[in-house]
Amino acid sequence: MATILKGLMDAAKPNLATFLRYAKAELTPPSPRDIGRVREGINDIVCGAKNGRWKELTVKEAWLNTLVATEVACWFFVGEVIGRGHFVGYKFPNEH
Repeated sequence: MATILKGLMDAAKPNLATFLRYAKAELTPPSPRDIGRVREGINDIVCGAKNGRWKELTVKEAWLNTLVATEVACWFFVGEVIGRGHFVGYKFPNEH
């Protein structure tokens, strides 16, 4: 039993190290330095839309952008449902 547990621990160590490295990078809150980069990214998107740069996207890039936009919309709607407390409509305290 101890050898099986040791084998599992040895197999899990590299994956755990990778998970912790990505978790440290991706799950930390944004710093003030990151806010400036977000602003630059939004300006790039707006300029690209004005200049027609979106027409030069490859199919893969356009597909990935569509998936990201769909994910953001889904998380928005899930958040709305959680905020309402139920799936349809809002409940007001005075309603019966």
